[in-house]
Amino acid sequence: MKAILKPALLAGLAAVAFGTMGAAAQGAGNEMLEEIIVTAQRRAENLQEVPMSVAAIGGAELRDLLAGGGDILNLSAKVPGLYAETSTGRIFPRFYIRGLGNNDFYLGASQPVSVIIDDVVMEHVVLKSSPLFDVRQVEVLRGPQGSLFGRNTTAGIIKFDSIAPSQETSGRATLTYGSYNTSSLDAGVGGALIEDILSVRASVMYQHRDDYVTNTYNGRKLGGYEEFAGRLQFLLTPSDNTSALLNVHGRDLDATSSLFRGNALTKGSNELNSNYQKRRVSYNDGDGNPQAYKGWGSSLKIDHDFGGVVLTSITAYETTNGYSRGDTDGLPLNAAESQGNVDDLDQWTQEIRLASDTDSAFNWQVGGFYFNAKDETSFRPYRFFETGGASGYVTLGNKNDSWAVFGQGGYQVTPELKLTAGARYTEDNKEMNVLRALTAGTFRSIENGSAQVQTAYTGTRHVELSDDKVSWDASAFYNLTDDASVFVRLASGFRGPTIQGRTVSFNGPPTTATSETIMSYEAGVKSSLFDNRLRLNGAVYTYSVDDIQLTAFDANGTARLLNAKKGDAVGFELDAELAVTQELTLTAGVTYTDTKIKDKSVSTSVCSPVTVCTVLDPMVSGRALIDGNPFPNAPKYILNFTARYDYPLANGGTLLAFTDWNVTGKTNFVLYESAEFYSKNDFEGGLRLGYRAPDNAYELAAFVRNITDEANVKGVIENFMAPVVSEPRTFGISLSAKL
Repeated sequence: MKAILKPALLAGLAAVAFGTMGAAAQGAGNEMLEEIIVTAQRRAENLQEVPMSVAAIGGAELRDLLAGGGDILNLSAKVPGLYAETSTGRIFPRFYIRGLGNNDFYLGASQPVSVIIDDVVMEHVVLKSSPLFDVRQVEVLRGPQGSLFGRNTTAGIIKFDSIAPSQETSGRATLTYGSYNTSSLDAGVGGALIEDILSVRASVMYQHRDDYVTNTYNGRKLGGYEEFAGRLQFLLTPSDNTSALLNVHGRDLDATSSLFRGNALTKGSNELNSNYQKRRVSYNDGDGNPQAYKGWGSSLKIDHDFGGVVLTSITAYETTNGYSRGDTDGLPLNAAESQGNVDDLDQWTQEIRLASDTDSAFNWQVGGFYFNAKDETSFRPYRFFETGGASGYVTLGNKNDSWAVFGQGGYQVTPELKLTAGARYTEDNKEMNVLRALTAGTFRSIENGSAQVQTAYTGTRHVELSDDKVSWDASAFYNLTDDASVFVRLASGFRGPTIQGRTVSFNGPPTTATSETIMSYEAGVKSSLFDNRLRLNGAVYTYSVDDIQLTAFDANGTARLLNAKKGDAVGFELDAELAVTQELTLTAGVTYTDTKIKDKSVSTSVCSPVTVCTVLDPMVSGRALIDGNPFPNAPKYILNFTARYDYPLANGGTLLAFTDWNVTGKTNFVLYESAEFYSKNDFEGGLRLGYRAPDNAYELAAFVRNITDEANVKGVIENFMAPVVSEPRTFGISLSAKL
């Protein structure tokens, strides 16, 4: 079936992506696509008038994707150019835009894709996993965003906006139930507390799945999760010129971390072998791979209009703590497990900006930003568990201070031509201290009685890195006609210096990487054709990253940082949405990205200590030369397609059918080329069938995710040939209602 479906999907997606104009030309009627408003430039604008590549997903569409208990990773491959994966479960999503990301699983790892929720940057990897609920819209900004959003946005931004309070009483709720006793609730309700002065909105989320995977080693069950999250917002409008929005939110997660499938890959092949069983593992370690996190945060956004100039202040605080433990080899015999803890994390941010608020030809904004984060992170290596805790563990103290000033201006030169430019100066300071290290001793294993010898840590205990950069962008946007425009954009950005401390848990010194900088060039078209029944947006791009930060893994599976001289990429992306008829709407997207590491001297460790895989790169002193290789987790292409059909009934209700599919091209999981550690032409689809009552009062639907039950490999622990595999098929029912 797979051999038949893949070519059919590829052909179908390509036909929709590149043949929509012909279909639209043959359509009839006055079906219109809705206008999409985005805030990619920190002000509300029509998507078709923004001089950059932006994709937007509505809240209802996101909730459909999350049906069946999904999380932020479900965005993967739903937007051209966006890919996501994890090897640490629900608390550690890793994002890649246009092929650029970071595959490091260290709890302090930085990423070049920034996640922003309700105008607040979520810098730490755990904060990036914040649950999504009562969402109004998701925006994906592709390419560097160094002027308005700052450092660590060299690949782009994923921006989430919740439904805000209003004076109008409103509410919505979505309840789902499905496979593995999976249940979820996503709801929000609000309205006026004091007429014209104070409004409120309360939002909640609950997700649960039973443990559905059996550990045949001891008969225990694992694989489930339970998470509760809530948010309370108050909007104060004491006058027509002033508003203050207070947002308080929190989460409580108990789950299973990633399940590694030991020896599920055979040397010489990237296909799963018979050692992979969807609902069975065999672990002697990991204590059920538990994962638990709690956190909360608050933000206060104040806007004041002075008359033509608006002052905005956003003050925010985030904190979290928790742990994740796992059997990292996925086998019943080896002593290989670890646990990472965020013992405490505190993040403060403050942004102030002034922006013009007029319809004049010139618009501008200036501002400043301050970021402060402190955390204590601890690691318990396998000897800690083998000796009942006698061998000790490692605790690291991390600090990150950053501040920036920025500005942007746009000028409507002629009715057809608008020019925009911005710049930002950033200073970024990082510090790591080894607060607790391993001490010397000989310990007896509680599992088999063998002696465990440990030497004392003698490496570096204090590391500081600092850098300051100017990042900028400039664009030109030209209206060819009332329905079609073209743009060009040049943009730079940087990812700050990085310290990798997990190596200390194996008595190795910390590793570091200097800042990486990017220069990006893109040209695109935005069009609304055939009486606004076809929205067709596309871009071609190329970028070059100097001193690109990469992560290699040694024999212990420990991440080590390194810089390569350069990384280059070239590609294109296309978004299409077509209202074929009033009942039928199609969307399609395609992205192609060719990435290459450029450094003839850079090398990396491979699947050691015994080379269990087939390395295809040249080897020097047991290390692979990676010059010319693609970036890790950078799909060669991503295709996605959706179709929605609404059939009106005589009673005013609607029968609905929705399907979505995506295909990802060859994706290398590691820095070196091998015959095993990649995926190719993976695909996944979903289906939703239902009934919507008159006036949209409620909607009842049946759904299925991963409809063909694909087992797609998403990552790997190299030295144990242990892949991470996508979730199995799930199906269920959902009920949505609104006030």
